[in-house]
Amino acid sequence: MQFLEKVKMIKKEEPVMAKNPEDVPVYWFETSDTVSHRFQFESDGHLSMKVVDDARPVPQKMVESFLNKFFPSGYPYSVNEGYLRYTQFRALQHLSSAALSVLSTQSLLFAAGLRPTPAQATVVSWILKDGMQHVGKLICSNLGARMDSEPKRWRILADVLYDIGTGLELVSPLCPHLFLEMAGLGNFAKGMATVAARATRLPIYSSFAKEGNLSDIFAKGEAISTLFNVAGIGVGIQLASTICSSMEGKLVVGSILSAVHVYSVVEQMRGVPINTLNPQRTALIVANFLKTGQVPSPPDLRFQEDLLFPERPIQDAGNVKVGRALHKAVKPSQVQKLKEVFVEEKFLLSQGKSWTDMVLEHDATGEDALRGWLVAAYAKSMTKIYNDPDDIILQDAYEKMNDVFNPFLSQVQAKGWYTDRFLDGGTGTRFAW
Repeated sequence: MQFLEKVKMIKKEEPVMAKNPEDVPVYWFETSDTVSHRFQFESDGHLSMKVVDDARPVPQKMVESFLNKFFPSGYPYSVNEGYLRYTQFRALQHLSSAALSVLSTQSLLFAAGLRPTPAQATVVSWILKDGMQHVGKLICSNLGARMDSEPKRWRILADVLYDIGTGLELVSPLCPHLFLEMAGLGNFAKGMATVAARATRLPIYSSFAKEGNLSDIFAKGEAISTLFNVAGIGVGIQLASTICSSMEGKLVVGSILSAVHVYSVVEQMRGVPINTLNPQRTALIVANFLKTGQVPSPPDLRFQEDLLFPERPIQDAGNVKVGRALHKAVKPSQVQKLKEVFVEEKFLLSQGKSWTDMVLEHDATGEDALRGWLVAAYAKSMTKIYNDPDDIILQDAYEKMNDVFNPFLSQVQAKGWYTDRFLDGGTGTRFAW
């Protein structure tokens, strides 16, 4: 081997010197709206940025872009269970509602003697929301406490009222001489529906908040509503120009849209996991605990709720009714005896033939309601077995409640139930000594 070749080989085999840490480029990646960027400090101190190649398929990009714009950040991990079901049916609800609104407005203008185009009907629909609608809003605003206790029921009632108002507008061409009356009553019902829908929106959205992201959930929920309202207006214009150009077509399609609308809101409410204590949810918690020894979480309990008749007593939880006045629920001769049984409690129980009345003190909380409900449930089961006087049975049931209450309450709070307040609907009467 020649000398020059040996020298070249030695140079190639020389170890590579380690780079100075200061010479290693500092870089990182940031992702925003599903797009990744590579940031790096150059040797001269300048910061450079480069978009990282996105190898995702186009359909995946579109889906993730939609989720980013219309669902809370971090979905599905940033919301509670049931949010997707709620959103799906909310979209369908707004689509059918907006389409129905266009048809009803066109019918109103026909009844007034006009022959508007679908586009004109859409514009005028904003004007006809005044007048009697404000009266309906004022009346419904006095029912806010009831909406806190049963937001699901009132949300469904809001859409039923809205469809009643829309239905009156739809049939107004059949009696044009009653145009003002029909339009006024329709907008009166819509005014009540508007207040009920808005008042129940916050507790419903709050039930999905998981990481302090209520504002994000609210904003994305309104974005979904707006998107499908616009789509619904488009559907309504198309229907008004075609199969709904006749009165018969309006009645058929209007009935179908109304049914879809109400069905959608009922299915929405079945997906809402509200964690506050009201009479029905408290009774269901107690009934499940007595049956299985376990407390259901808000997502577990949502499908057991009666959305239309929530005030109906639940037999497995003692058939308890809350809210009757003390002088009606308890006989004067029994008041002192009950005070002696429930010395340190903020409730009184009075057993009747069909149900048990529970009367709460004015500052009673969810914990107090849970204690009273457990006593009532235990007393009801003991009554079927023993023939002792009511005060003896209540005393035994009270002692049994005290034995199990602490672990029971720990389960309730661990499952996510809010026990600091008891929402009895604002219609009941409380007392103070």
